[in-house]
Amino acid sequence: MDARRVRTSLRGWGGVGAMAALCALALAFVLLLPRTQAPHEDGRAAGQRTTAAGQARADGCRDSEAQDQTLSPSGADGPTIDAIKARTGAKRKLVVGVDQNSYRWGYRNPNTEGAELEGFDIDLVHRIAQDILGDPNAVQFKAIPTSQRITAIQDGRVDMVVRTMTITCQRLDEVAFSAPYFKTGQQVLVPKSSSVKGYYDGTLAHQRICTASGSTAYLKLKADREKGTLPATADIRTAVPNQLDCLVRLQLGEVDAVVTDGALAASQAAQDPTLKLVGKPFTTEYYGVAMKSTARDLVRRVNRILVDYRADGWQASYDRWLSATLGKDSRPSEPPAPHYLQAG
Repeated sequence: MDARRVRTSLRGWGGVGAMAALCALALAFVLLLPRTQAPHEDGRAAGQRTTAAGQARADGCRDSEAQDQTLSPSGADGPTIDAIKARTGAKRKLVVGVDQNSYRWGYRNPNTEGAELEGFDIDLVHRIAQDILGDPNAVQFKAIPTSQRITAIQDGRVDMVVRTMTITCQRLDEVAFSAPYFKTGQQVLVPKSSSVKGYYDGTLAHQRICTASGSTAYLKLKADREKGTLPATADIRTAVPNQLDCLVRLQLGEVDAVVTDGALAASQAAQDPTLKLVGKPFTTEYYGVAMKSTARDLVRRVNRILVDYRADGWQASYDRWLSATLGKDSRPSEPPAPHYLQAG
């Protein structure tokens, strides 16, 4: 591609960005980035498994109602929380899988000492740590690629994942989720010079589309192409470990479009003025905190924390991190009133 376009595009990252450079910088920090594995056809990483003893999926579960399949709130400790509190010394921390490259969600701010992790998801992590351990900073952050979110939980590498993770029926077979803490939907991100107008209007024909492995975007594209609602000529083979990889590939001209959550896409468009969001969101999705299926006491505790956080904390975090990209009116992003339909 034209080298001038690459340079122009990369300049769009601005002072808040240099996110590609931060990917390399992150290697110098104590965050443990798991080895990336190639995705299967369904977008899951190799080695990712379904836990038979996991949180049971309700008969007839539909993704539009998956956010209700969680446990009722409780402030009581249980075996999972007891084990976390029993950690001693420097290890007495909540271990949380996060993103470190998603601007305004979970990213390293190069303008802070030590390039501290900041963002909407990070605020929620600090609130959970404050409640469970009495210290908002009692957290060990682990950078987890999109494709490794579920296996990191199942393998016990983290206590939970707070990483723009959509609640779905399929994932409920593998991990447990809290009640939702954010509402979003899939959108299309393209260069401003692109002829693509949206998702369902046929303009994605013959376009190279990038998604993150293991993401709901990849599964949606695959299903829609099989149904014929996405043109058969749309190339969806580019599935990368992290969403940021899609942004870099788009900037380098290696793909023509990115499909991801609109909340993330809006932040990426804010980083690069040569890009734009096109079309309206074509799904409705809800982010939740993911935990081990057996960690029922932790799920209940997080749900109790979220009740308080939605009343005092959520709006302030939205105003600080997301209002500049999603708009001052937070109502379209507010999570619905929780329903706790999981028994037990």
